[in-house]
Amino acid sequence: MTWLKESFNVLPLDQAIARLIDRTLPTRAACITFDDGYADNFTVAMPILRDHGLTATFFVATGFLDGGRMWNDTVIEAVSHCGKSRLDLSEEGLGVHELNSAVTVRQAIMNILNEIKYRESAERRRTVDYIAAVAGVRLPNDLMLTSEQVRAMRRAGMLIGAHTVTHPILARLKPDEVRSEILDSQQFLESLLQERVSLFAYPNGKPNIDYRAGDAEVVRGLGFDAAVTTAWGVADSRCDLMQLPRFTPWDKTRLRFGARLIRNLWQNEQLRSGQMACP
Repeated sequence: MTWLKESFNVLPLDQAIARLIDRTLPTRAACITFDDGYADNFTVAMPILRDHGLTATFFVATGFLDGGRMWNDTVIEAVSHCGKSRLDLSEEGLGVHELNSAVTVRQAIMNILNEIKYRESAERRRTVDYIAAVAGVRLPNDLMLTSEQVRAMRRAGMLIGAHTVTHPILARLKPDEVRSEILDSQQFLESLLQERVSLFAYPNGKPNIDYRAGDAEVVRGLGFDAAVTTAWGVADSRCDLMQLPRFTPWDKTRLRFGARLIRNLWQNEQLRSGQMACP
């Protein structure tokens, strides 16, 4: 965050959107966002941001507040804390997984997540419950934010955006289900915060895979000012405000982080060819 602040003009997302529209963005403009609504956004990330005088936007999947748990975390927790050396999930067509080292545990988690990620929501819930039962693990209920923590973050100057209720793959839903997921999350947050919620993030966020052009029109119709995807790239005045690209860093050194920034800038060429969300 120190390096980010030194190298970029970090803006709150709502201000950046307004200046993008007005074409008054400063050079090297950047915004910070977090998705889903994990508790460590409040306990870890926010204190660091405040220490550096930075603001971020936190997109919250409202159905998991106050003790909920996302399906992928059920898988991660069940496999990570399974006391068995082998996890047999063949009854659900998920194979048998060796759990005799940290490497095999990580590989098992990734294989299982990839296998069930795009299943229908009801089937996916049933499957993760099955995995937890076979693993025999007591699952945590404190991974996600509480409603009061969300309010405290907003009072601290952070921005809160909508991220659906149950974090579904929108492209797998019917139009009325898409609208309900988005609107219900927006209305819940507006009631919680007593203010308009104008920003949205697509779950998973890959254009034409995780959401469709029609889903972006639903977001537009609900009156959001902007929505963000996970298509890499740099936003400019030619972008659709309902499909803004985002860059996802995970590197632990400045050199690698900087190299990934360069790669992200290069993605603009792909954006220009119409392959991503920002034509």
